[in-house]
Amino acid sequence: MRSKFLVGIAFCAFLFGCDQATLMKKITPPDDELSARKYFDQLRQKEFDQIASELVPSVTDPGIRDELAQMASLIPADAPVSVKVVGAHVFHNPEYSTTSITLEYQFPSKWLLVDVTTQKKGKASTVLGFHITPQLDSLENLNRFTLVGKNAIQYLILSLAVGSLACSFYVLILCIRTKGVNRKWLWMLFILVGVEKVAVNWRTGQLTFGILAINIPSATASHALYGPWTVAVFLPLGAILFLKSQRKMKIPVETIPPPVDRAE
Repeated sequence: MRSKFLVGIAFCAFLFGCDQATLMKKITPPDDELSARKYFDQLRQKEFDQIASELVPSVTDPGIRDELAQMASLIPADAPVSVKVVGAHVFHNPEYSTTSITLEYQFPSKWLLVDVTTQKKGKASTVLGFHITPQLDSLENLNRFTLVGKNAIQYLILSLAVGSLACSFYVLILCIRTKGVNRKWLWMLFILVGVEKVAVNWRTGQLTFGILAINIPSATASHALYGPWTVAVFLPLGAILFLKSQRKMKIPVETIPPPVDRAE
């Protein structure tokens, strides 16, 4: 038990000790990152013909040079202050592989997100997509968790999530301390179960619902690397049913007193 406990602590320390950039670096193919940087540099240098020659034929049209020139106009003349990978998705199948890399460029006057999607068949590589999106700030700052500037729905979902989680853990402790509970370990697990999901995107306020959703625990707060936080609340069904079962056990049963013989 002690060794498992120490392994758990070490794993948590690893997760909290690694920042998003370190974790993203571990999942990003180095060659694809270099290719994405190369295409951006070619765009900055207005090497439109070179980029067009590597585009997949299905996305090439007579106006591709104008589109590339419009994208290039978004790039400041200054050298970038920093550049890092903020998104990496890889898909493999027996015939080809597709990789999408998102780079975040910081310039003195603006931020840019550069999305490059490439496809490899054998040794040949083509560009499936190339997009540039101006940003007001870094994704890390835009998607950070903060309580400032949120709407009533977001505050409501957060309050419900905290309440649902608190209810589950309170009932869990109650179950542990209650004597005479049959199959207590099953109840302890079931108490943490939540159903019927309601979630909110913490950045945009967009709601999502999961009618048949089941989750442990009954509330979550999560986000992808450099992505927005999502706060989700579930109905603490296990906790509710345990309280209901305990209430039934404690309801006294009304008994009818036996008839009393009276002497005449």
